[in-house]
Amino acid sequence: MTAVMLAYGPEPWLVDAAQAVLASTGVDVELIVVDNGCTSDGIDVVKGLPGVRVIRPEQNTGFSGGCNLGAAEAGGDWLAFVNSDAVVAPDALAKVTAVAAEPGVGAAMASIRLADNPELINTSGNPLHFTGLSWAGGNGEPATAHARRTAVPSLSGCCFMISRERWEELGGFAAEYFAYHEDTELSLRLWQRGLRLEYVPDAVVRHHYEFSRNALKLYLVERNRLITLLTAYQGRTLALLAPMLLLTEAAMLAAALAGGWGRQKVRGWSWLWRHRNWVRTRRRQLQSERTVGDGALAHLITARVAPSNVDAPPGMGVFNAIAAAWWALVRPLLARP
Repeated sequence: MTAVMLAYGPEPWLVDAAQAVLASTGVDVELIVVDNGCTSDGIDVVKGLPGVRVIRPEQNTGFSGGCNLGAAEAGGDWLAFVNSDAVVAPDALAKVTAVAAEPGVGAAMASIRLADNPELINTSGNPLHFTGLSWAGGNGEPATAHARRTAVPSLSGCCFMISRERWEELGGFAAEYFAYHEDTELSLRLWQRGLRLEYVPDAVVRHHYEFSRNALKLYLVERNRLITLLTAYQGRTLALLAPMLLLTEAAMLAAALAGGWGRQKVRGWSWLWRHRNWVRTRRRQLQSERTVGDGALAHLITARVAPSNVDAPPGMGVFNAIAAAWWALVRPLLARP
């Protein structure tokens, strides 16, 4: 098995995260660390650990590109993607591998706990709103409330397992995402191929989670949300959801202007227009490879935005009421031929 980890910036938990992966039991593991621009001596410490290979691209390739680079160097039949601020329990990788290997399972994720209080969940799988919004599911809730294995709409990129064969078949992440939402797109592609995504509650990972509110993150999250919608949804779905998607764009622009990142929101629209040929090509690819329609996957989707890791903007109650009504109206239509 090969674990892939990325390093960027100060990385205060990199050494702990790497040592935890190497101490895994029940699996033979190699660790590939992609140095996207680590600014601490942690990368030098990790480089000296047995079983570690460090790759240094010429420039920061982002999360998606870095994962692709690391996976391309993998020698194992299974790929674990582990964040550099996530400390896996000794048996965690073995447990997610066992579940990921089951028939019908496309990938499996660990139980991601808050590092400063491991009795609380960071995410037990990410909900997916029909507008493409996604968030850390169960964040701050007791782990005992998420003690059952279950299928999840979207994996968390913090720690998940997938076979190298399936990863290569999918072509990995789209490098154009750079960072954020690539795990959502990968999750949808697996579901659209008739494969389940499983949450493994006893595979524990302590995550030093921090939601960064820098403008670049918000730009990428919003831009990539739209990429996923425009490429992964069927045309009928986009047509039925169009009024709510337009309302969401207006609401997100208002939130961006109020939050001081309006220019970044507009920049995302500009990127989509300038790269419209790539978006069309990506859409053709994703629609041609799917075997399951959106109607059959509607049970995975929520109509209520309810993140606990960020503050809800004003008017969220009204938005949720409108969204729920619209979803109730159009969901039956998705199943029609």
